[in-house]
Amino acid sequence: MSLLFGETVYRPIYNFLIFVYNIIPFHDFGVAIIIVTLVLKFILIPLSRKQIESQKKMQEMQPKIKEIQEKHKGDKEKQSRALMEFYKQNKTNPFSGCLPTIFQLIFLIAIYQVLFNISKAGLLVDPKELYSFVSNPGQINQYFLGIIDLSKTINLNQLDIKVVPQLILIVLAAVAQYVQIKMITPKTVAQDKNSTPDISQVMSKQMMYFGPLLTLFIGIKFPAGLSLYWLVSTVFAIIQQMKVLQKEKNNS
Repeated sequence: MSLLFGETVYRPIYNFLIFVYNIIPFHDFGVAIIIVTLVLKFILIPLSRKQIESQKKMQEMQPKIKEIQEKHKGDKEKQSRALMEFYKQNKTNPFSGCLPTIFQLIFLIAIYQVLFNISKAGLLVDPKELYSFVSNPGQINQYFLGIIDLSKTINLNQLDIKVVPQLILIVLAAVAQYVQIKMITPKTVAQDKNSTPDISQVMSKQMMYFGPLLTLFIGIKFPAGLSLYWLVSTVFAIIQQMKVLQKEKNNS
């Protein structure tokens, strides 16, 4: 872990998670993860709002983009120049939605590292990672609502009734991921049989299924706390998308 990542992302999240765990009633590790996730999502609202607005605008521009692609399909260089000019005229950057995704990935990696390291240490907090004003709780109560062990992964060869709540959590995270991606996926633009397939539409359609499958894989292979983080984060994103899109609809 690089020093920059450790000191600017990992360690602050580690301490914030332990701080929240210390002050909440019953010391529920799952509740602490939910609170930390919501705080992080609120901090990222300006970036994620910009991402949603950019994706919505790109969706509305798809028919014109398709028209430009078809008009210059025999000349890729001319097609690229025409598309860049079109984006410039509409004051749109097709890559503007990438930054919030990168931040989301950074926080996901940080939370995974926090949960993994706490689990690897036998659910003991590393005092070397704590700031002086954060007290060491010692042994962590890793259960969420007393039924889901957030430090455990699922062994598909040893399934029993105890893992059912964890499996439900993983499935809910995958379903939420599908709903979120479907909300921001551009509607398919009708095209004739001889036209060139729209790469962005093809990729969006693939992501609609790849995203949930990846969530299932992460949920099974990594500590359950990561699935809880992913579920809360995705549900928050869905609600935010609904609000932003509804606001745009009311203003139109």
